[in-house]
Amino acid sequence: MSDDKTATLHRMVMDKHVCPYGVKARWLLQRHGYAVDDRWLTTREETDAFKREHGVDTTPQTFIGGERIGGYSELRAFLGKPLPGEGATSYRPVIAVFAIAAALAMAASHLAFGSAITVRAAEWFVAFTMAILAMLKLQDVERFSTMFVGYDLLARRWVPYAYAYPFLEAGAGVLMAAHALNWLSIPVALVIGTIGAASVFYAVYVQKRAIKCACVGGSGNVPLGFVSLTENLFMIGMAIWMIARY
Repeated sequence: MSDDKTATLHRMVMDKHVCPYGVKARWLLQRHGYAVDDRWLTTREETDAFKREHGVDTTPQTFIGGERIGGYSELRAFLGKPLPGEGATSYRPVIAVFAIAAALAMAASHLAFGSAITVRAAEWFVAFTMAILAMLKLQDVERFSTMFVGYDLLARRWVPYAYAYPFLEAGAGVLMAAHALNWLSIPVALVIGTIGAASVFYAVYVQKRAIKCACVGGSGNVPLGFVSLTENLFMIGMAIWMIARY
């Protein structure tokens, strides 16, 4: 990396549009100790002229020591913080769901019982996880169903199940959190959890397929595997627990 700690940043700053990548590029440079010569492109004509002059297709553009570094992605790579490659898999979405569900469950338990660590907190954790995962699927049911049909054994044979699944998971999660209509929530969780677990096990451990999981909706790049299986085992375990306890 260059020892020159002065950077020139060309970015779009217009009345009706401020380029978000330009804002982030300036912050990133400042965070790494660069003095930023912040040069605004205030009109579309000025922006197009800049692109033609430097032979680039996008802004912002960063220059350090007279050398063009590139846009926001190239700047991150230059500073040792490259963005994940397109289509790269990540467990971050699932980790975020589990962490938020656990925090909410412990908060509710602390409010209700004066302690964050209780049996009810564990139940709420599973129920909240189900509800949050269902919410992510419901953001784009069409996209979710397309991914889901790719590996779920029942959805392959009866496509409407792929559309119904997020609603079933959400309903079971909410009802289990409230301990309401156990006669409905328990069998729903048990059935969809068992089918899901069998589907994931068959696709990953029998067929050895490397595909994306639909567990966080159609936009995630979570690999189908242990985490996906865990979601279904949670539902099965919660159903069995509630049968035995309640």
